[in-house]
Amino acid sequence: MSIVTVQLGQCGNQIGHEVFNAICSDIHGTPGLCSKKENESYHDACKERFFCEEESEVPVARAVLVDMEPKVISQTLSLAARSGYWKYDDRSHFCQKQGSGNNWANGYSVHGPRHKEVIMNLVQKEAEKCDRLGGFFTIMSMAGGTGSGLGAFVTQCLRDAFPTSFILNHVIWPYSTGEVIVQNYNSVLTLSHLYQSSDALLVHENDVIHKICAQLMNIKQISFRDVNQVIAHQLGSVFQPTYTAEGGLHYSRNLLGELMETLVPHPEFKMLGLRNIPQMPENSLAYSTFSWPGLIKHLRQMLIANAKMEEGIDWQVRPPGPVSSIPSSHSTKKPLHFNTSIANLVILRGKDMHSVDLERFRDPSLYTSWLNPQDAFNAWKTPRAFNKYEKSASLVSNSQFLLKPLDNVVGKAWNMFASKAYIHQYTKFGIEEEDFLDSFTALEQVISSYTIL
Repeated sequence: MSIVTVQLGQCGNQIGHEVFNAICSDIHGTPGLCSKKENESYHDACKERFFCEEESEVPVARAVLVDMEPKVISQTLSLAARSGYWKYDDRSHFCQKQGSGNNWANGYSVHGPRHKEVIMNLVQKEAEKCDRLGGFFTIMSMAGGTGSGLGAFVTQCLRDAFPTSFILNHVIWPYSTGEVIVQNYNSVLTLSHLYQSSDALLVHENDVIHKICAQLMNIKQISFRDVNQVIAHQLGSVFQPTYTAEGGLHYSRNLLGELMETLVPHPEFKMLGLRNIPQMPENSLAYSTFSWPGLIKHLRQMLIANAKMEEGIDWQVRPPGPVSSIPSSHSTKKPLHFNTSIANLVILRGKDMHSVDLERFRDPSLYTSWLNPQDAFNAWKTPRAFNKYEKSASLVSNSQFLLKPLDNVVGKAWNMFASKAYIHQYTKFGIEEEDFLDSFTALEQVISSYTIL
């Protein structure tokens, strides 16, 4: 089944381009120990998912590009065409001459309704090119105006127009030091609206990716492109084809549906995080060897200690002990900093992946008590190596990983709101104080739900 990607705003378009680049790089890379037949099957599944085939032409990305300013879109179209491996459809983009000025309300209440028909027509045309539509993958930031405000509006329109299709929002969490003065307002409004329209939100934090670039990739002068390439690599490690059933003979066709079934058992819990190991500079790969037990041990500890990368993991964090008959005042408490999960998905790619022991991810103490551990953990696998890594593992997790950043954003936004700072910038575009209060209430409920897991 095919996925239509909707790239929104500067951030969404630049990341979207890197995602398609990473996917194409993987298709044309070394297949590892795969048989020719398996490799062809992998290629076919990937192309059906992300590209349209045009006769005697390079594959065309199944994507709609939207921004309120033309510069980034024209650069993105040009970069893709120059790659020679893939391109965007020249007719599947929409831009205007004026941006949203980092104002969520401008994107949501002005640009959204004004340009809804044109944007949704582009989406409809892209959807009609799919033999079988699996759903939509939107890419957007939370901090600015177009990506966040227009992105929230377009997601709502997608839900209305395609009520039975899956929608996965990829959201970029802003730097905590601040990119825009009103980023916390924009973030609260974005998240609360996406929570109503989307099936799941897959979140990448800029601070975390920046640390990966500095500490794991050894990049001295970190650019937005470096950050976007790390994000794209992690997304590709999940989105590329896998066998989702033990001993599967066919690559999974319905990626978004299976992600939701695996990771989102309840509509109150939609926040997904992603970890991928190993990650290192390409020129170090030839001198590195990895064992599956080592990778899995690190990945599990990253999960329970809420470490976002494999350096600096707190190995002292342990799962809580089994519940016993001791009176509650003496019973084992949940350890400090332990990251409780609702559901986890481990994706293994490369040599000898069938021999990997994943039993420790099935430990009931890792999970909330209201879900059977057998339903809470799943593993997808393929013997095909991913982007030059002989062995690699990814973890997609629905857990408490985002509680602290979410609480911080809501707290900062509330403090500004209490002093009425910048509210007039939003009310002039039709977003009232009641809208802010509704958004705060919605996110405080999400925080409460994840806190008591």
